[in-house]
Amino acid sequence: MIRPGKTAQRTPPRFAAAAAKPARRLPQINHKIAAFGAAVACAVLAFGAIQVFGDPSAAGPRGVIELAPSDADASAPTVSFSDAAEDAADMQHFGLEELPYAGEVGEIGSDGQLRVSVVEAPSASGGARRAASPLPRAPIAGLTEAGPNGVLPIVAANGRTPSQAYARPFTPQQGRPMLAVVVGGLGFNARATTQAIDELPPEITLSFVPYADNLQSWVDRARAAGHEVLLELPMEPFDPDADDTGPQTLLASASSQQNITRLEYLLSQASGYFGVTNYQGARFATSAQASQPVVQQLRRRGLAFISTGIGQRTALNVEAARAGMPTAAADRILDVRREADAIDDQLLNLEALALQNQSAIGAGFAYPVTIEQVGRWARDVESRGYQLAPASAVLAARAARR
Repeated sequence: MIRPGKTAQRTPPRFAAAAAKPARRLPQINHKIAAFGAAVACAVLAFGAIQVFGDPSAAGPRGVIELAPSDADASAPTVSFSDAAEDAADMQHFGLEELPYAGEVGEIGSDGQLRVSVVEAPSASGGARRAASPLPRAPIAGLTEAGPNGVLPIVAANGRTPSQAYARPFTPQQGRPMLAVVVGGLGFNARATTQAIDELPPEITLSFVPYADNLQSWVDRARAAGHEVLLELPMEPFDPDADDTGPQTLLASASSQQNITRLEYLLSQASGYFGVTNYQGARFATSAQASQPVVQQLRRRGLAFISTGIGQRTALNVEAARAGMPTAAADRILDVRREADAIDDQLLNLEALALQNQSAIGAGFAYPVTIEQVGRWARDVESRGYQLAPASAVLAARAARR
């Protein structure tokens, strides 16, 4: 029955059948699966592009260098084959994992140039050694005279002294306390000596044993790396049986002439040191009678004197100051205890002394732990407001304040 007022509409039979069927629904999409599929597709496309077109930043040299021979500077240091062989023998003690990584060999391009891709890894110790200009090759003309065992240092005709000529140049900075460190006992152990020369900053002063083989070669190598140099004078200790100081030891009981003869022998073993320091010498330093002629000879030859480990006010120090020669005593011995923490404590004490007195000098022996800790300390000491300085600069600054 159709209600009044409504018009009936008839549906065509073919559409009526279709309308009777339920509508189809599209399948549901899993969004996680879709995202994963898109990522895989992008990776495949990127890999294919690299294989077809190549990655211009993944290969080829980082820079082009020219490897052409040039004339060597006449002042450049030389290394003998025996030194090279000795260094090579030392390298046998390293494991492969300890060898420093330096770079990669390149290829020869179409233009005939050797193209080298160099990649330097950071050093294991946390930073590269500061580059330094080499000091002039010794001996400098006019600063030597012939002696019975070789050349001896003298003051030049124009008044220039070896302590001035062979010191490392230095410009002090106002408001920054100066810190100097002397590392001694060098020349006997080739590995420790090489480590000190090559790894310590050039401001660190190095002192050498006069009995060392090839002493002049070591001095030349140190100066070529920017280090100023001291020569160690063996002096009589309180217990000669316990501390062997060698056949040329300066003795408290010897005559003036005997000590001067030994002194000249020691001084003639090399050239290029700006001053001397004592090796042992606790007994000799107590004798003003023995010290005075030795100090006078050192002053006449224009040398500085830095004492270590024998006290601040010994007869030797007093005579050196009385003679008017540049002189100072080390404020701290850094490695009385050969432990990293103990050395670090002494270096901190050295900083405190520098704050109080405007400068401080520390001294240590060429133990591996000493070289390692001094090197670590020196890398960031200037960031704390200090100035790392050669020992000669501290001597000059103290003399200026007197």
